Amino acid sequence: MATGETGFEDVFYDLVSVQYHSLKAGHDYGQYVRDAENAGLDDIAAFFREVMEQDSARAKRCHEFLGRLQGTSQGGPATQ
Repeated sequence: MATGETGFEDVFYDLVSVQYHSLKAGHDYGQYVRDAENAGLDDIAAFFREVMEQDSARAKRCHEFLGRLQGTSQGGPATQ
């Protein structure tokens, strides 16, 4: 099995990281939407909303996976 930069496999940590970055990006995209709207660029604002929805869905999916791994040994040391 492949290991990450930490020297061991930890899928739980990986999911938490993806979830965090998706939620953080979603927060930032709100400003991007406002910037595009203020510039009268509704098509670009719609694009940013679409990207925000994709990150929200990604974070939700990570949350579901984390719930499934909690209390198992499958996710790596963090789940034990």
